[in-house]
Amino acid sequence: MGPFSKVATISPAGHGLVLRTFILTNRAGYLPAPRLNSSQSTAVRQAAIRPELDGITNNQAQAFRQKYPLSILTTRDLLRSLLISTVSSHSFLLTPALHTLSFLCKPFGGRLLDVDRNPVLRKILKPTFYDQFCAGENPVETKQCAQKLKDLGFEAIILTYGKESLHGDDASAAKSDGGLDPEIDRWKVGIMETIDSVSSGDYIAFKLTGAGRAVTSALAADEPLPSQMVEVLDELCVECKNRNMSMIVDAESQDYQVSIDKVTLELMRKYNQDGTAVVYNTYQAYLKKTPKNVVDHLVEANKGGFTLGLKVVRGAYILSEERSFIHDTKEDTDRSYNSIAQGALKRQLGNAGSPGPDSVPFPSVKLLLCGHNKESLSDALSLHQDRLKNGLPTVPVAFAQLHGMSDALSFSLLQQDTKGLPRPTVIKCSTWGTLGECLAYLVRRAVENKSAVMRTTDEHRALKQECWRRLRTAITG
Repeated sequence: MGPFSKVATISPAGHGLVLRTFILTNRAGYLPAPRLNSSQSTAVRQAAIRPELDGITNNQAQAFRQKYPLSILTTRDLLRSLLISTVSSHSFLLTPALHTLSFLCKPFGGRLLDVDRNPVLRKILKPTFYDQFCAGENPVETKQCAQKLKDLGFEAIILTYGKESLHGDDASAAKSDGGLDPEIDRWKVGIMETIDSVSSGDYIAFKLTGAGRAVTSALAADEPLPSQMVEVLDELCVECKNRNMSMIVDAESQDYQVSIDKVTLELMRKYNQDGTAVVYNTYQAYLKKTPKNVVDHLVEANKGGFTLGLKVVRGAYILSEERSFIHDTKEDTDRSYNSIAQGALKRQLGNAGSPGPDSVPFPSVKLLLCGHNKESLSDALSLHQDRLKNGLPTVPVAFAQLHGMSDALSFSLLQQDTKGLPRPTVIKCSTWGTLGECLAYLVRRAVENKSAVMRTTDEHRALKQECWRRLRTAITG
């Protein structure tokens, strides 16, 4: 049986499945997922499984994964996830952890508080918080992590560079001398390293404000970007197109977003041709104006004959954004998110694709639904599969969650019984950079977990249940 100490046999009984014995693989209790190749037929994609699973039929393995989605995780990853979720779901643990991470982000303290140089801090943070949420400290580590995620069944990754821009005085000095803006140059180097760290079919993501003070000032004033930045964005688009990758322009605060939308639409107009989406824009559902903004961009895509790369998120700036811009309740945000997602899947949103005198044809759209709300994503997947099954018009859709978060949701989506339809495309979003460069990112993840008590509690419960399952399996043999 190779590395397997037990083989599961699954048989129908009553209304469900009876698991006679549990799988204990690699002495760790997890069941590896198949690495699915996009060129495989649908039938093979449904049944593919690693050859080490002697004695288990494809249907049995699939049923096992559907029943226990977290069985895919190694025991090491499971225990680390349980540790992080324990901290995240208990405020008396999360609050001091958040304060500590925030303190370490501050640019003082010398070697003692430098997480990249202090071996004690590094020993604590690297194998826990960093490894849970980040891909690697260099391109080699990042590629290894990306491959590990794909081996678990994820179709692709979305990768961002963790280093935050520090706007110094050298940019204005360089420009006054007629030279190139070094902040834009450094930003370009970081993005190119990100591109080099992923593969064909993957995505990169970035914030335009990361390119420095000159770019940020232009965005805030709703003025044209510096010509150097325009050239860099064109280079990045061409590079991604040549490598069969996509680039996502992240949403930012409303001080910059109007200008960011204009820049991104122009890039889409230029590079999202022939039904492809090299460029995606990000739409935050918690903003009251977002549904109308999406419809306006659909109309623009129809006029310009380009594909709209539509990435939908709930929102990331609730602590700093003008409160009047944001929906009053979580339920309002949920309705906004669902209306955009389901409208796009039905190819009817606002006057785009809808009947009426002001109707315009629904354009080509590539939809990327990012989030951790199980109900929203499950409803979207069901709608998409229903429309495929009945031959109704829809759009290509992928689902994405952050690396290290909502693994139960991610693996549940991966193991959906699609009844002959193509399996959903599920993606993980990660970031790379040194431990010090990624500290600010880790703080944001901690803040996000603090504000999502119900979700983190559900995740913690699911992880505990999987740990108990493996322990019972090990004891009972």
